[in-house]
Amino acid sequence: MNSVPMSARPASCLALALAFASTAAVGGALDALTSKDAGAGLKAALSQGVDKAVAQLGATDGFLKNPRVTIPLPPALEKADRALRMVGMGGDADALRETMNHAAESAVGEAGPVLKKSLRSMTLEDAKGILTGGDDSATQYFRRTSGDELRSRFKPIVVRATAKLKLAAVYDQYAGKAAGLGLVSASDADLNEYVTGKTLDGLFTVIADEERAIRKDPAGQASALLRKVFGSL
Repeated sequence: MNSVPMSARPASCLALALAFASTAAVGGALDALTSKDAGAGLKAALSQGVDKAVAQLGATDGFLKNPRVTIPLPPALEKADRALRMVGMGGDADALRETMNHAAESAVGEAGPVLKKSLRSMTLEDAKGILTGGDDSATQYFRRTSGDELRSRFKPIVVRATAKLKLAAVYDQYAGKAAGLGLVSASDADLNEYVTGKTLDGLFTVIADEERAIRKDPAGQASALLRKVFGSL
């Protein structure tokens, strides 16, 4: 069987597979897939979703201007925000939010290679589980297989980004003022861990959005790659 170029509407193979999975013949169809066929379509579709998510979040203000993933103040400081604004310290809170989100923006660029490695390691059973799973089954696969490595890669980048953006100084100043007002303890949170975790959450949120978009309109994304995989069924 000749291979089909990976550039042929990559999201479509996952899309038609999802549509086909709803038919009575789903079991036999998935069993008939070779690992090569499953990988060619499914991996291409997920690769496209990864590229879009990383590009979107890694762009200037990718986190800050997306309300679904914008990183808020750490929980330990949220209750201090309103009081600080009342005493004229709102600028510190705004600067902290901006620098946290820019740190996440800088870190998320590392996600592409890690997620692509996860795709290369995907087995036929993994592919079947994703095709017949829930709306975010591919996203959960990424979280399960890549989460730890993403965290380890994001953390030092967040640390460097926060230092470059003088986030540590801003945080210390803001938290110190909050503590001075008796609202929170300045040592109540690990800021870099917090930003790293929120960066991961934002990335997986956007990947899940891309996955749901493919599942929502599978028939509208058919291609030659799909017909090759399922034409003999």
